[in-house]
Amino acid sequence: MFDKLEAVESRFNEIESRLADPEIANRPGDFKKLSQEHASLQEIVAEYRKFKKLTSELKSNKELLQEKDPDLVQMAKEELKQLEPEFEQSKRKLHILLLPVDPNDYKNVVFEIRAGAGGDEAALFVGELFRLYQRFSERQGWKVEVLSLNPTGLGGFREIIAEIQGQRVYSRLKWEGGVHRVQRVPATEAQGRIHTSTVTVAVLPEAEEVDVKINPIDLRIDVFRSGGAGGQGVNTTDSAVRITHLPSGLVVVCQDERSQLKNKDKAMKILRSRLLDIEMEKAAQSHSDARRSMVGTGDRSERIRTYNFPQGRLTDHRIGLTLYQLPEVMEGKIDEIIDGLISNYQMEALKEQGMGE
Repeated sequence: MFDKLEAVESRFNEIESRLADPEIANRPGDFKKLSQEHASLQEIVAEYRKFKKLTSELKSNKELLQEKDPDLVQMAKEELKQLEPEFEQSKRKLHILLLPVDPNDYKNVVFEIRAGAGGDEAALFVGELFRLYQRFSERQGWKVEVLSLNPTGLGGFREIIAEIQGQRVYSRLKWEGGVHRVQRVPATEAQGRIHTSTVTVAVLPEAEEVDVKINPIDLRIDVFRSGGAGGQGVNTTDSAVRITHLPSGLVVVCQDERSQLKNKDKAMKILRSRLLDIEMEKAAQSHSDARRSMVGTGDRSERIRTYNFPQGRLTDHRIGLTLYQLPEVMEGKIDEIIDGLISNYQMEALKEQGMGE
């Protein structure tokens, strides 16, 4: 571990030196790459330097235990009581920081929410769940842009697709992919019976053009008139865009913008991310199996999380976490859940490497 940490610190120092070179500032592409790498190494290096300082202090205090002066020995013992837990905590944190990094962790995401089982009630929950993630994103300082909406007639949505941009978005939101189950009494239920509905969430790392090569001859692009509820807001031009990727059969439709070009750009963004997701599945079959088991078909029996409104309860079934704070959760306060999922992953990864408890 320590050879690797020395190499990381050496690379970090090299990057800092290069970033200080005025020539790099004149090459925006190189400057951006180095800045991103610098940011990715900063936490590891800071913890490693702290660890080295603690190691040195531990050594000094253990040497003092050999002194004949009882006051010095007592002082060393008191210091060791504080230093030893800090040392172990720092060592464990370094093991976690050195776990294999998902290369997509620093990417933005294409976030897709769809109604599953439950009809109108599921469609209504799509909108509420999207609002939850909007609120969460606001507190993270992330930007949310809707790419595609498919509304129903009762204020719900069959599907919402959005792009979320910001610092390490995928690293935080990738745990949200799966089936979300909601239990509550619908407004239309006269007898107060609780209904169960499901919504599926897919979190795709945003794909750049360099990530996915798309041959233009593999695309069929159709334009048509956007649908609408009528009145002055209806679009009377052929601005809606449907893109079909012929080799995979993937179809993406965007019609929310009045500009055909903007709709095409949004559709291509969704298409690239879905194609990247397919490539990720091919590259890591075990990951794709896990993803399919989470997302599944949207049936009530396949779920990662349950939102029980009568009891004000949220349960994440993967880690057995239950919170009786559903109103706060629906306002986007899901940090405790996401942190729990990340900690669970880290502990499992440490066990695989023989470092777990």
